[in-house]
Amino acid sequence: HLSLRRQRQMCIRDRLILIGGFSAILGSIVGIGGGIIIVPTLVYLGVNHHLLHGITTQIAIGTSSVILIVTGLSSSLGYLKTKQVDIKNGSIFLFGLLPGSLVGSFLSRYLTLDSFNLYFGVFMIFVSILLMIRHKIKPFKIFDKPKYARTYVDAEGKTYRYSVPPLFAFITTLFIGILTGLFGIGGGALMTPLMLIVFRFPPHVAVGTSMMMIFFSSVMSSIGHILQGHVAWGYSIIFIISSVIGAQIGVRVNRSMKSDSVVMLLRTVMLIMGVYLIIKSFI
Repeated sequence: HLSLRRQRQMCIRDRLILIGGFSAILGSIVGIGGGIIIVPTLVYLGVNHHLLHGITTQIAIGTSSVILIVTGLSSSLGYLKTKQVDIKNGSIFLFGLLPGSLVGSFLSRYLTLDSFNLYFGVFMIFVSILLMIRHKIKPFKIFDKPKYARTYVDAEGKTYRYSVPPLFAFITTLFIGILTGLFGIGGGALMTPLMLIVFRFPPHVAVGTSMMMIFFSSVMSSIGHILQGHVAWGYSIIFIISSVIGAQIGVRVNRSMKSDSVVMLLRTVMLIMGVYLIIKSFI
């Protein structure tokens, strides 16, 4: 019995390592962090099938937030080296994102398994549609005014111009921050499309800057989840080790391939998972 139990534990550990690495690779290529894969996986294995000890919906969310600190930091450092992070303009988004993340982390205590499945399922479908149409939507020109103008020079010396209106940036990132803390997703799934479509960031800078946001928003939401005791530290460590390696692979892959094929795979998986979670919430 002991050997069977040990084999089962090793099998679960190996799965967690694979899931952690896979979510970090995908997350850092597309700029979404990977929490959107980690949270439903922990809920599926821990809450639905009791394969992971002591996992509740809240602990899955809190654990994901802690893991995303490392994924966000590891990816950000990689993107900083290639000048794909706009620190100056990106920091404007933190004024809404940070308080929102903390508020969201405390709101997560009110989620039941069914309500989580429903809301997270709807959220996943929404993000997959966003990823589907983000290249088809022309960047908004509504904020294209001299007073909001920002510039950024990339590693090749190319200068980009885009617009960041502070008040609109604060309101949208406050809302994204609340969702970040509520679902333990890091916020990149919404921040990247927002930067591309509304604020007209160049794609490679949007992905790198998004990973910086994920780092800071995850630190803030993790504080809230740790204070509530919503972190499974044992599983976090396994995920963190694989996420560090995965994030660095993702940064390298991002430079050498078109992210369109990765985005297509990701949005298909998210669409299927979203529909599955919504159906499950009603069964």
